[in-house]
Amino acid sequence: MKLFTSKVVPIATELVRALGEAGDIELDNVAETELDVQSVLKEYIRVDRDLTDKAKDMVEKRGLPYGEFTKIKRRLAEEKEFGLGEEALNWICTQLQETFMHSPHVAEVFADDATLRRRMREVLKKHMSVDEELDAEVRLRIKNLQEGTNAWET
Repeated sequence: MKLFTSKVVPIATELVRALGEAGDIELDNVAETELDVQSVLKEYIRVDRDLTDKAKDMVEKRGLPYGEFTKIKRRLAEEKEFGLGEEALNWICTQLQETFMHSPHVAEVFADDATLRRRMREVLKKHMSVDEELDAEVRLRIKNLQEGTNAWET
């Protein structure tokens, strides 16, 4: 699962709409709630990029083979209690639940945690897995580039 910056606004819009229409949350301000959701998603992207950069630096400084990159990034993520891959959905859902509980723009949360998480996961998965298929296709076509290198990033 991968979250792209271009998907932040559509995910936030659909997520808030879906939860509101289902009666899971009551909103005082839809636009501000969408901005709250966007901030959680943008923070996820920021932390993921930060972990990627740190893992690249560690691989480079230690002269490790690039195959160690994923292990190092996963270890750094575990230290920060941050979710990668499938665990990303859990991390994002937890952050969103806490945001809804503390946001002045959410009047009430009616759904239990499991229901709320299920609905949020549906929306997140829909948007994040479409890009996963595209990502897999692109990776097949650029086999000659090593992930994490400058050529890969550009």
